[in-house]
Amino acid sequence: MPNNVISRAAAPSSEALAHFEQLFGFETDCWDVNDALSSGRPGFVLLDVRSPERFRKGHVAGALSLPHGKIIATRMAAWPPNTLFVVYCAGPHCNGAARAAVRLSALGRPVKIMAGGVTGWQDEGFPLIEGEDNV
Repeated sequence: MPNNVISRAAAPSSEALAHFEQLFGFETDCWDVNDALSSGRPGFVLLDVRSPERFRKGHVAGALSLPHGKIIATRMAAWPPNTLFVVYCAGPHCNGAARAAVRLSALGRPVKIMAGGVTGWQDEGFPLIEGEDNV
């Protein structure tokens, strides 16, 4: 009896290759973000797009607190137009990072989502820090 996994054939390899290669233009992962931040010259601005309360309870060191609903043109004018933003929220169960990516994209800003968010960060064994919001 067929199941939902095999009832639809996998995409041809050439289409799968194009699809999966394109994903890297839209997202990054916690390991690569940590590695870039550790270098001291990440080349992006990391935005924690959760509420200020959640940010204070624990966030990635180096992240700025900017809730997705507060991403507006006047606030983003603080950064040059070609600044890459990497956004994260609570984790896979949260769509705040996608909401932030939509807002940034609508403003013409380069953006990637950090897959996994805070949950992924902690799953990798990386620490969170506590403290005040900073944007």
